[in-house]
Amino acid sequence: MTSGARILDGKATAALVRADVAAGSARLLLASRTPGLAVILVGDDPASHVYVKNKDKAAHEAGFLVRTLRLPGNASQGDVEALVDAQNEDAAIHGILVQLPLPKGLDADRVIQRIDPAKDVDGLTATSVALLAMGRPGMRPCTPAGCIELLDRHGLDLAAREVVVLGRSMLVGKPFALLALERNATVTIAHSRTADLAGVCRRADVLVAAVGRPRLVQGDWVKPGATVLDVGINRMPDGSLAGDVDFQAASARAAWITPVPGGIGPMTIAMLLANTLHSAERAAAPAAALQR
Repeated sequence: MTSGARILDGKATAALVRADVAAGSARLLLASRTPGLAVILVGDDPASHVYVKNKDKAAHEAGFLVRTLRLPGNASQGDVEALVDAQNEDAAIHGILVQLPLPKGLDADRVIQRIDPAKDVDGLTATSVALLAMGRPGMRPCTPAGCIELLDRHGLDLAAREVVVLGRSMLVGKPFALLALERNATVTIAHSRTADLAGVCRRADVLVAAVGRPRLVQGDWVKPGATVLDVGINRMPDGSLAGDVDFQAASARAAWITPVPGGIGPMTIAMLLANTLHSAERAAAPAAALQR
């Protein structure tokens, strides 16, 4: 493929983030403190098991205490919430992640809101969302935070750039828009009911695709010289993976583009670790102050 686009390599960049996290974890260990991450997995969804396995491996490699807690698919709402409550009360745990989606019949939002905001390393509680909306420090959702980190580490500044976010979910679209506004971008959130969707996308200096529709974004939707962040990851009938962007066609016009896989996915896990480390550092700070 002939392409002018440069690859935003999430796998390589995530390795740098994980190395920084491991160094921070080692510093805490010198003070006899270890970052602790609890991952709650309910049911037998194959994709969820793969995601949890990858998170577990990355957290162990960073030197974390990792607690993977499994419940059967027929677990009750009370069972799941009680497990969250137990991790909230455990001083050894600094981050709590509930793997989504939960089995049918369970209220995922009620479970998420049960998490202590100080341990909300996924950035999904109402407190975390409010802090983000107000521009105050707090936990940021891992995927949009990973997008920002990827841009930062490649020297791609959002200030005065026109950013189009394709997708309005609370997991990616809305929080990324707020993070981009913090970086002084001009932001448009587009979605399935946006008039002239292709035309809106063509305005973007930075185009973020997060809708879960394989290859929705065609090459001629991309402004020449744009940066394209493809957050989608879709399993195709032949078993292959595809993003929300037609990678080959978009690469002929973009200046920078993320691949699928190997783009945003590794950054999501890296930012989960970074959030957990920050939570552990905050928890250690009062004790460190007392020791001085």
